[in-house]
Amino acid sequence: MLLKAVPVEIPENCNIIIGQSHFIKTVEDLYEIMVGTSSQVKFGIAFCEASGQCLIRVSGNDKTLQDIATKNAQAIAAGHSFIVLLKDAFPINFLNGIKQCPEVCTIHCATANPVEVIVAETEQGRGIIGVVDGSSPKGVEGEEDVKTRQEFLRKIGYKL
Repeated sequence: MLLKAVPVEIPENCNIIIGQSHFIKTVEDLYEIMVGTSSQVKFGIAFCEASGQCLIRVSGNDKTLQDIATKNAQAIAAGHSFIVLLKDAFPINFLNGIKQCPEVCTIHCATANPVEVIVAETEQGRGIIGVVDGSSPKGVEGEEDVKTRQEFLRKIGYKL
């Protein structure tokens, strides 16, 4: 078995959701969740089929994000994995819908941070072991940091 860290591309002002699913219908259901949750979100979805033709299935409403999601899916190349790249919205607004999607087994990350996907490769194929999401902690927040965090959450509308 070979382990690899695969960096993914996340365009500026975008977020990524990476997960595991189990059925070809995933790309259609994720599309419906995205547009059903927000009319303003721009997104691209790539889903790696793990049987049959083993194609990368692609959908979305933004061609550039579809192309980058596809490029990331090709780099990860793990069966039944999916990538959603989104802009003009935050992943938190879509996660419950995605988690409730019958095909979705796992969400590995939802972030705007730099991401590396840890992939195991065997003779059969590739699978996602986990992700490295952003950087390691550099300390513990102090009173000013708490105030800054709370102000930010209010600024973006998540707290009163």
